[in-house]
Amino acid sequence: MASSGFGNDIIVGVLHTGLWPESDSFEDEDMPPVPDRWRGTCEVGVEFNASHCNRKLIGARSFSKGMKQYGLNISTTDDYDSPRDFLGHGTHTSSTAPGSCVQKIDSFGYAKGTAIGVAPMARIAMYKIMFFSNGSLKAMATDILAGMDQAMADGVDVLSLSIGFPASTFDTSPIATRAFAALKKGIFVECSAGNLGPDAYSIFNGALGLQRLVPELLTESWLFAHNSRKQGADCKYIFCAYDYDGNVTVYQQFKEVQRIGAAGAVFSSDSRQYLSSSNFSMPFVTVNPKDGELVKKYIINTENASVSIKFQITKLGTKRAPQVAYFSSRGPDSEPPWILKPDILAPGVDILAAWVPNRPVKPIRESDYLFSDYALMSGTSISCPHVAGIAALLKAMQRDWSSAAIRSAMMTTAYLLDNANSTITDIRIGVSGTPLDFGSGHVNPNKAMDPGLVYDIEVQDYINYLCALNYTSLQIRVLTGTSNFTCENANLDLNYPSFMIILNNTKSASFTFKWVLTNVDDTSSVNTAAVKAPAGMKVVVQPETATFDRKYSKAEFNLTLSIDLGITVSPKCNYLGNFGYLTWHENIGKHMVRSPIVSAFANSTE
Repeated sequence: MASSGFGNDIIVGVLHTGLWPESDSFEDEDMPPVPDRWRGTCEVGVEFNASHCNRKLIGARSFSKGMKQYGLNISTTDDYDSPRDFLGHGTHTSSTAPGSCVQKIDSFGYAKGTAIGVAPMARIAMYKIMFFSNGSLKAMATDILAGMDQAMADGVDVLSLSIGFPASTFDTSPIATRAFAALKKGIFVECSAGNLGPDAYSIFNGALGLQRLVPELLTESWLFAHNSRKQGADCKYIFCAYDYDGNVTVYQQFKEVQRIGAAGAVFSSDSRQYLSSSNFSMPFVTVNPKDGELVKKYIINTENASVSIKFQITKLGTKRAPQVAYFSSRGPDSEPPWILKPDILAPGVDILAAWVPNRPVKPIRESDYLFSDYALMSGTSISCPHVAGIAALLKAMQRDWSSAAIRSAMMTTAYLLDNANSTITDIRIGVSGTPLDFGSGHVNPNKAMDPGLVYDIEVQDYINYLCALNYTSLQIRVLTGTSNFTCENANLDLNYPSFMIILNNTKSASFTFKWVLTNVDDTSSVNTAAVKAPAGMKVVVQPETATFDRKYSKAEFNLTLSIDLGITVSPKCNYLGNFGYLTWHENIGKHMVRSPIVSAFANSTE
């Protein structure tokens, strides 16, 4: 990342719950002066003033007028009417993307080492749009619109939004409408895919591909309760997912639960239930699925069973990793389903980053909590700033790349194999995942710096796509902010770095994609197409060779995708479709550009 200057002078705007400006992750040591192009400010508010900004944290604002217009007030005990963070999440995500280097950091003995943002020389601008209140989506949408507009006016280069809205038409999505405005200004927008997995069609923020979506990855732990006949019908042993700073043995418990996923989410009859200290009368600890089964078997078959736990041990190189976490939202996207979502996989489980010192991190008893300046957090909202940070690195290195080119560089260079040299696993079923789980694969920042070829998209391409989707003139004006457009060239060829075809309860379908490659390497090149497709999928690429005589030269090709499953199947049978890959190999060189080819059923509520 040294070639990118570690994100030097790129400004990352974060829309979230604010930040804790005194955190060491926002120190400005060795940072150069604030860029002259910056037009933002450090807003004064409750326990926040202009002196809290520096050469790292160059701007901070808060937006709550929309909330207040709906008759909602900011809590005076559980929040601040200012850019200061009370909830902790905004501090964590802000330090993940462009946080400064902080040595000797850990979370109660776990993950000891150096905390550093993905782009440590980039600048941070906080736009607080979330407050502790009984708010509504409409109220937050208004403040998000205001925050994104102000961020663009201030001069940010990247926007990171660890927030989401349910699927809707593009013109009614607050993030999509402002993402289009950002697109025209060359500002990269990154959003979370959501934590509503493992079900299909659970993606948030998929609108138009204007923003990049990242699912969750890494690991899952288990919670199980066993009604032991040997110990008596009223006794239930419990082991669960949690890291705890203390001495723990096996405890008896009175509440039956079945299993737990990453980050403390209880998965019983209600997959949206979350683990809380109020659910249990004593501390609990983490075991992984494999060890959990061993402990469970031991408890069932052993009288007077006892277990000792070793604490504060961080394991490196654990097999298998990465994995798609249980709760990560899956595709296809319902609006529109013809663009593959999610886009890419990025780190997001047990990520150590800055936290607010006044908010508890770990409950250890019913009324006893642990506090810390740094915390381990999980969620697709934690994945989001990782990719935003990588976008900052790419922007610092490739100033003339469009947002679509940056997205393409990350997607087409992502990797598919885990550290066991197998396809990245979907942890919910323990087998290889699909692009509907992990998109193009796991992001590879170093490869993305030099992709060779990209799939670029112009503003008019998006308009042509909207026209082909039969959006009205009014809807297009609302989304694009202009009335100066024509639908004469309406088509579905969006030139996205993936290929998606939808089956509407049929066994077959066919579509020809007319895509364009752009050479972003400094030299000429010749590239040859290679297709990997399963039974039932036929892919024809014409021409099979793409030749580029200079930087930024282009080459068109057609990809005809034909699906015939042989029998009519339905998503009701838990069958979504099949997938393959198109790869362009540079004949004499190091570049390889890969895109997933996916067929899937449209979401059916019948």
